[in-house]
Amino acid sequence: MPSSAASETYVLDKTHSEVSFQVRHLVTKVRGRFTDFEAAIHVMPDRPEESSVRFSVRAASIDTGLPDRDQHLRSADFFDAERHPEIVFKSRRVEPVGGDRYDVTGVLTLVGVEREITVPVGFLGFVRDPWGNDKAGFEAELTVNRKDFGMVWNAALDSGGVVLGDKVTVSIALEAVKQREEAAA
Repeated sequence: MPSSAASETYVLDKTHSEVSFQVRHLVTKVRGRFTDFEAAIHVMPDRPEESSVRFSVRAASIDTGLPDRDQHLRSADFFDAERHPEIVFKSRRVEPVGGDRYDVTGVLTLVGVEREITVPVGFLGFVRDPWGNDKAGFEAELTVNRKDFGMVWNAALDSGGVVLGDKVTVSIALEAVKQREEAAA
Protein backbone atom coordinates (compact mmCIF):
# COMPACT_ATOMS: atom_id res chain seq x y z
CA MET A 1 0.00 0.00 0.00
CA PRO A 2 1.28 3.53 -0.69
CA SER A 3 2.55 5.69 2.16
CA SER A 4 0.09 8.14 3.66
CA ALA A 5 -0.58 9.26 7.21
CA ALA A 6 -4.27 9.99 6.72
CA SER A 7 -7.27 7.75 6.21
CA GLU A 8 -8.46 7.45 2.63
CA THR A 9 -12.12 6.78 1.93
CA TYR A 10 -13.15 4.54 -0.95
CA VAL A 11 -16.73 3.97 -2.05
CA LEU A 12 -18.09 1.18 -4.17
CA ASP A 13 -17.98 1.31 -7.95
CA LYS A 14 -21.13 -0.76 -8.54
CA THR A 15 -20.50 -1.25 -12.24
CA HIS A 16 -17.30 -3.17 -11.49
CA SER A 17 -18.31 -5.08 -8.36
CA GLU A 18 -20.47 -8.08 -7.56
CA VAL A 19 -21.95 -10.07 -4.69
CA SER A 20 -22.86 -13.65 -5.49
CA PHE A 21 -23.72 -16.78 -3.52
CA GLN A 22 -24.34 -20.49 -3.87
CA VAL A 23 -26.18 -23.03 -1.77
CA ARG A 24 -26.85 -26.74 -2.17
CA HIS A 25 -30.28 -27.62 -3.55
CA LEU A 26 -31.09 -31.34 -3.67
CA VAL A 27 -27.95 -32.70 -5.38
CA THR A 28 -26.51 -29.61 -7.06
CA LYS A 29 -25.91 -25.95 -6.24
CA VAL A 30 -28.10 -22.95 -6.93
CA ARG A 31 -26.30 -19.71 -7.64
CA GLY A 32 -27.55 -16.18 -7.31
CA ARG A 33 -26.50 -12.62 -6.74
CA PHE A 34 -27.54 -9.36 -5.18
CA THR A 35 -27.84 -6.37 -7.49
CA ASP A 36 -28.01 -3.50 -4.99
CA PHE A 37 -25.20 -3.04 -2.46
CA GLU A 38 -22.90 -0.35 -1.08
CA ALA A 39 -19.54 -0.15 0.64
CA ALA A 40 -17.52 2.54 2.37
CA ILE A 41 -13.94 1.51 3.04
CA HIS A 42 -11.67 3.65 5.21
CA VAL A 43 -8.11 2.69 4.38
CA MET A 44 -5.11 3.53 6.56
CA PRO A 45 -2.31 2.77 4.06
CA ASP A 46 0.50 2.86 6.65
CA ARG A 47 -1.56 1.06 9.30
CA PRO A 48 -3.98 -1.33 7.58
CA GLU A 49 -5.03 -2.74 10.96
CA GLU A 50 -6.74 0.62 11.61
CA SER A 51 -8.78 0.40 8.40
CA SER A 52 -12.53 -0.24 8.49
CA VAL A 53 -15.44 -1.13 6.26
CA ARG A 54 -19.21 -0.84 6.23
CA PHE A 55 -20.88 -3.02 3.64
CA SER A 56 -24.62 -3.25 3.03
CA VAL A 57 -26.87 -5.20 0.69
CA ARG A 58 -30.53 -4.59 -0.14
CA ALA A 59 -32.14 -7.95 0.61
CA ALA A 60 -34.89 -7.41 -1.98
CA SER A 61 -32.26 -7.20 -4.74
CA ILE A 62 -31.72 -10.97 -4.68
CA ASP A 63 -31.64 -12.47 -8.17
CA THR A 64 -31.42 -16.21 -8.87
CA GLY A 65 -32.87 -15.98 -12.36
CA LEU A 66 -36.28 -17.33 -11.30
CA PRO A 67 -38.82 -14.69 -10.17
CA ASP A 68 -40.93 -17.15 -8.12
CA ARG A 69 -37.86 -18.41 -6.22
CA ASP A 70 -36.63 -14.82 -5.70
CA GLN A 71 -40.03 -13.89 -4.25
CA HIS A 72 -39.84 -16.84 -1.84
CA LEU A 73 -36.32 -15.79 -0.81
CA ARG A 74 -37.60 -12.25 -0.08
CA SER A 75 -40.36 -13.68 2.14
CA ALA A 76 -40.32 -14.30 5.90
CA ASP A 77 -39.09 -17.87 5.22
CA PHE A 78 -35.68 -16.40 4.34
CA PHE A 79 -34.62 -12.74 4.11
CA ASP A 80 -37.90 -11.17 5.25
CA ALA A 81 -36.93 -8.23 3.04
CA GLU A 82 -39.97 -6.13 3.94
CA ARG A 83 -39.16 -6.12 7.68
CA HIS A 84 -35.35 -6.36 7.29
CA PRO A 85 -34.46 -4.51 4.09
CA GLU A 86 -30.70 -4.41 4.67
CA ILE A 87 -27.98 -6.95 5.30
CA VAL A 88 -25.11 -5.07 6.96
CA PHE A 89 -21.52 -5.88 7.87
CA LYS A 90 -19.57 -3.40 10.04
CA SER A 91 -15.96 -4.18 10.77
CA ARG A 92 -14.51 -4.04 14.28
CA ARG A 93 -10.91 -4.97 13.51
CA VAL A 94 -8.58 -5.75 10.63
CA GLU A 95 -5.72 -8.19 11.10
CA PRO A 96 -2.97 -8.66 8.50
CA VAL A 97 -2.40 -12.39 7.93
CA GLY A 98 0.40 -12.23 5.37
CA GLY A 99 0.93 -10.77 1.96
CA ASP A 100 -2.11 -8.84 0.85
CA ARG A 101 -4.50 -10.97 2.95
CA TYR A 102 -6.46 -9.69 5.93
CA ASP A 103 -8.95 -11.13 8.42
CA VAL A 104 -11.69 -8.54 8.81
CA THR A 105 -13.79 -9.22 11.90
CA GLY A 106 -17.07 -7.46 12.47
CA VAL A 107 -20.78 -7.78 13.03
CA LEU A 108 -23.04 -9.18 10.32
CA THR A 109 -26.69 -8.23 10.74
CA LEU A 110 -28.99 -10.47 8.73
CA VAL A 111 -32.75 -10.74 9.25
CA GLY A 112 -32.34 -8.72 12.46
CA VAL A 113 -29.84 -11.20 13.95
CA GLU A 114 -26.35 -9.95 14.78
CA ARG A 115 -23.37 -12.31 14.72
CA GLU A 116 -19.66 -11.62 14.85
CA ILE A 117 -17.90 -13.14 11.85
CA THR A 118 -14.44 -12.99 10.33
CA VAL A 119 -14.18 -12.39 6.61
CA PRO A 120 -10.94 -13.34 4.82
CA VAL A 121 -10.22 -10.43 2.47
CA GLY A 122 -7.69 -10.17 -0.33
CA PHE A 123 -6.41 -6.72 -1.21
CA LEU A 124 -5.93 -6.59 -4.98
CA GLY A 125 -4.06 -3.29 -5.13
CA PHE A 126 -4.37 0.36 -5.96
CA VAL A 127 -4.48 1.74 -9.51
CA ARG A 128 -5.33 5.01 -11.28
CA ASP A 129 -7.82 4.49 -14.10
CA PRO A 130 -7.57 6.27 -17.49
CA TRP A 131 -9.90 9.04 -16.24
CA GLY A 132 -7.72 9.94 -13.25
CA ASN A 133 -9.72 8.12 -10.57
CA ASP A 134 -7.81 6.26 -7.87
CA LYS A 135 -9.22 2.75 -7.43
CA ALA A 136 -8.72 -0.10 -4.99
CA GLY A 137 -9.73 -3.72 -5.35
CA PHE A 138 -10.83 -6.26 -2.75
CA GLU A 139 -12.18 -9.80 -2.86
CA ALA A 140 -13.61 -12.13 -0.25
CA GLU A 141 -15.21 -15.53 -0.02
CA LEU A 142 -16.84 -16.88 3.10
CA THR A 143 -19.34 -19.50 4.17
CA VAL A 144 -22.17 -18.74 6.58
CA ASN A 145 -24.69 -21.07 8.12
CA ARG A 146 -28.12 -19.63 7.33
CA LYS A 147 -29.58 -21.27 10.45
CA ASP A 148 -27.30 -19.07 12.61
CA PHE A 149 -29.49 -16.19 11.41
CA GLY A 150 -32.86 -17.89 11.87
CA MET A 151 -33.30 -19.01 8.25
CA VAL A 152 -34.57 -22.49 9.01
CA TRP A 153 -37.06 -23.16 6.18
CA ASN A 154 -36.56 -26.51 4.52
CA ALA A 155 -38.52 -29.48 3.20
CA ALA A 156 -37.85 -33.15 3.86
CA LEU A 157 -37.26 -35.53 0.99
CA ASP A 158 -39.03 -38.91 0.79
CA SER A 159 -35.64 -40.56 0.32
CA GLY A 160 -34.21 -38.83 3.41
CA GLY A 161 -32.35 -35.57 3.65
CA VAL A 162 -33.65 -32.12 2.89
CA VAL A 163 -34.11 -29.84 -0.12
CA LEU A 164 -31.76 -27.05 0.92
CA GLY A 165 -28.31 -26.99 2.48
CA ASP A 166 -27.52 -24.91 5.54
CA LYS A 167 -24.18 -23.52 4.37
CA VAL A 168 -24.16 -20.61 1.94
CA THR A 169 -20.95 -19.57 0.19
CA VAL A 170 -20.78 -15.84 -0.49
CA SER A 171 -18.31 -14.33 -2.96
CA ILE A 172 -17.63 -10.60 -3.04
CA ALA A 173 -15.56 -8.69 -5.60
CA LEU A 174 -15.28 -4.96 -4.96
CA GLU A 175 -13.75 -2.20 -6.99
CA ALA A 176 -13.86 1.06 -5.08
CA VAL A 177 -13.04 4.62 -6.03
CA LYS A 178 -11.15 7.00 -3.75
CA GLN A 179 -13.12 10.01 -2.63
CA ARG A 180 -11.42 13.32 -3.28
CA GLU A 181 -10.80 15.53 -0.23
CA GLU A 182 -13.65 17.92 -1.08
CA ALA A 183 -16.05 15.03 -1.83
CA ALA A 184 -15.20 13.22 1.42
CA ALA A 185 -15.73 16.29 3.63
